[in-house]
Formats: sequence, C-alpha cells, structure tokens
Amino acid sequence: MREPFNKSLSVLAVPAFNDNYLWLIHDGRHAAVVDPGDAQPILAALAAHDLILVAILLTHHHADHVGGVQTLLRHFDIPVFGPAGEDIAGVSQKLSEGDTAVVPQLGLTLSVLEVPGHTSGHIAYVAHGQPWLFCGDTLFAGGCGRLFEGSPAQMVDSLGKLSSLPGDTQVYCAHEYTVANLRFALAVEPDNPDLVARMASEQAKRARQQATVPSTIALEIATNPFLRYRQPAILASLQASGRIDGRQSDPVEAFAALREWKNNFK
Repeated sequence: MREPFNKSLSVLAVPAFNDNYLWLIHDGRHAAVVDPGDAQPILAALAAHDLILVAILLTHHHADHVGGVQTLLRHFDIPVFGPAGEDIAGVSQKLSEGDTAVVPQLGLTLSVLEVPGHTSGHIAYVAHGQPWLFCGDTLFAGGCGRLFEGSPAQMVDSLGKLSSLPGDTQVYCAHEYTVANLRFALAVEPDNPDLVARMASEQAKRARQQATVPSTIALEIATNPFLRYRQPAILASLQASGRIDGRQSDPVEAFAALREWKNNFK
C-alpha cells in the first residue's frame, strides 16, 4: 500500500543546457536537487523561490547530470547521494538497490533501484508517499537512454523494474526528447491510437513552450516502444524492416534491434 501523499512537497523543473531538466523537490523552504548538471540555473531558481538547498541526488556520472555539484557544495554543506557503482566526485552517500535516501528537512524518503544500461551504475529514485520516479536517462518520455556502458539485457531488466511501478507514477526523466522519441515510435507502431493521440498532445505542448514531462508509467506502457518491444505490431515492423527474422523470438534481441534502429533514425 502506498503511503499517504505529502501534499506539502512539489517538484520544480529547472531547464538547463539545450534540453535538460534539473528537478528541485521542495516544500516552499527547503529543496533537494536531482542531477544538477549546471549549478547556475539551480542557484537562480533557489534565489527566485527563496529556497535553501539541503541535498543533492544523482542518478549517474554523465557531466550534464553532475557538472554543477562542486559549485553547489561551495555554497551549501549538504549530503550528496549517488550510485555506489560509479565514481562521482563529491558523493557522500553511495547507494545500491534497496537502499533509501532520506532528506529529513523535507520529510522525504526515496527508494533506490539499480537500473544499468545507459551507464553501468545508473540508479533511479522512487519517492515514498508521492507518485514520483526520478529516472535520469534510463526511461524517457516515449523512449529510453542509449546503451553507452550497459547491455541490452541490462536495459530490458531495468525498464522492467520501472514499468512495474504503479501506473500513476509520474516519470521525471532528465531530457525534453519527447516529440523526437514519439516520431520514432510512430515509425515503429503507426497504428497505435494512443500513440497518435499522444503525439498530437505533446506537439501542442511544445508549440506553447510547455514541458512534456513528467509523463506517467501508464502512458509509457501504452505508447513507448521500448516498453512495448514484445508487442506483435512492433515485432512485425522489426521483421518488415529486416532487423529481425521471422523465426527470431528472443525479447532481448528484439529490444536490441529496436534500440539500434533508434540510434540511426533520422
């Protein structure tokens, strides 16, 4: 049974670089930041909203997720949570599957899932008492991260963990890639009515300069090809394009072929 929601907490999106989202979890006074790739937008957001930073939460080692940590630590003497399986400067509390990150000033506890694939030690955070998933670059709205360090089998397992969360779980991924991801999804599964409707909705948001994230686990299950790679329509597309043969039924091989197709999709 899910804990009662803590209605005092909110999540603020802080845009950075060309398409990153840095996330501030706050109660109107204190804040924790997820994946601060750049310190300056975070410092500006803290000042604008009169917030005090009390914790840093990292999902993986890529610079656009950790690049602001050292600057923030010069301003705040705070804990830095991060993956035990990666070497990230400044991390004071290394986390593995089953561990929790606790931010007492916010009354916030997050469970840790190991979700390798994009990187070898990538982790995700699932909030207690809130329908929130902070998944870095493992699961995107309409897509998933490239396999820079992990294997297709690892990513299949990682995405399986995330897709098993409750359907109303909000997916706070780290990039505004949604429309591009859905363009690929439609090439793979053009007759999915949920996907067609989602593309129209997300394009309208972007036309209004609105963020397309967070999405939800239920929406991802209905429209994200990297959670739907076992569906007959997607397998048929992979076969028709020569990426798998008609006798091939291994789900990991199908997923790998789908990810390779996306890598080269224009």
